[in-house]
Amino acid sequence: MGAPMTDRRRQKHRAPQGLADAHALSTRPRAVVVGAGIAGLAAACALAERGIAVDVVELEDYLGGRVGGWTEHHAGADFAMNRGFHAFFRQYYNLRDLLRRIDPQLRMLTPVDDYPLIDRAGRRDSFRGLPRTPPLNALMFALRSPTFTLNDLARIDARAAAPLAAVSVPDIYHQLDHLDAETFLKNINFPESARHLAFEVFSRSFFAEPSQLSAGELATMFHIYFLGSSEGLIFDVATANFDVSLWDPLRDYLSDRGVHFRMGTRVRRVDTNGVSEFTVHTDTGDSINADAVVLAADVNGLQAIAAQSTDLGNTLWHDHIRQLRSAPPFAVHRLWLDRPVASDRPPFLGTSGHEPLDNISVLNRYESEATSWATENRGSVVELHSYAMNSSTPREESTRQLHKLYPETASANIVYERILERNDCPLFTPGTYAARPRIVTPQPGLVLAGDGIRVDLPVALMERAATSGWLAANHVLARWGITGHDIHTVPTQGRSRLLRALALRQGSARC
Repeated sequence: MGAPMTDRRRQKHRAPQGLADAHALSTRPRAVVVGAGIAGLAAACALAERGIAVDVVELEDYLGGRVGGWTEHHAGADFAMNRGFHAFFRQYYNLRDLLRRIDPQLRMLTPVDDYPLIDRAGRRDSFRGLPRTPPLNALMFALRSPTFTLNDLARIDARAAAPLAAVSVPDIYHQLDHLDAETFLKNINFPESARHLAFEVFSRSFFAEPSQLSAGELATMFHIYFLGSSEGLIFDVATANFDVSLWDPLRDYLSDRGVHFRMGTRVRRVDTNGVSEFTVHTDTGDSINADAVVLAADVNGLQAIAAQSTDLGNTLWHDHIRQLRSAPPFAVHRLWLDRPVASDRPPFLGTSGHEPLDNISVLNRYESEATSWATENRGSVVELHSYAMNSSTPREESTRQLHKLYPETASANIVYERILERNDCPLFTPGTYAARPRIVTPQPGLVLAGDGIRVDLPVALMERAATSGWLAANHVLARWGITGHDIHTVPTQGRSRLLRALALRQGSARC
């Protein structure tokens, strides 16, 4: 069951206040949400709950975007499939708020009590049993790590590392966005082995190599998961495939509130009919008139729509959208094996130095469809992830790494396998934060949402997507004088006064 919010220092961001809902207006406004990933669904929920008529247009035949799920059929059997493993951290307040619409107790989530990390030399880090209070959590993690010693701690360049202790969002981006994560960690003398085992695993969760990731993003991530939150470092996972556990119930919830879904439909362009009216054109030839539009597509989709919607926004806005980049491809390789993996294997294992493999999930440890299949067939369901892939790397190499780490899988036969390769994740390279498109656009009534959109709050990944959706809807609602939805985040600045004071002192000494 999903744990409740426990951090008393989490920060509440109050929404604009106004009318209770659209029923107080003379006419009912209509909004179109383009994209049914987490951002689009959050926006649709926020609008529909305030009485707005909502149409959701989604390119795929499933909801959830990169957290989507579906069922495949092979040889007369059904195989649950999705876009890959996702960790629902306890500090993902706004994503969890969305999911509580379908189950206030979050029974669709279950905790993973540990997710060990292993490097090429076989050294392991673990998150089990760490204190939840910052900065003790980060300190204990470092000192317990086989790749980090007291001598390493003494050699850390306190001046260079000061921003990590005094993160303030969005100021941290102005401090560090010009640097890449790899250079920043070298500058602070962070041990190379620990850098690979800990920080590289996290940075690659942004689907990029550390050399291609903004140090501002790395520092914000460190704040969210370590020094900025006391929710702990353990996360939850969905107990069933994403369509069954999350999105089918949420679709029912939204449909009951009048949301109309147009699945398998591509938006070609958005035209303006005046100051606040839009026409959304789709590849089916349909045109949808709306008073507001939420563009919650991925980077490629947003760029394609903007390129055809020449009368939207202004030249600078279009330039910023064109400058967005997608991360290198990633692969999800799911294997249905006729033999079980060893009983002591963790549900999730992060890897470093086992290229191209980044992590292994044993799905039948927690996902009901995989559990049923493994029980019935006396086998197992294993998923391999490879991030920031080099296209020249053979796909078979990740399987060889699985056999190396879990030798019992080498003799297993593959009953069914599915490989997905995608490159639809945003890339946050150094120096790009200032030009990243914001939620509010120059076009009244048009807003953006998604994990690639700039949100000046301490959020990342799925939580950034959810937060942007709520905020986008709030902005639209405010135009009609309707009350929005409050959101929560971890504190927007470092929670330790002592660490902030030390960081400021180091910063002053450096000047």
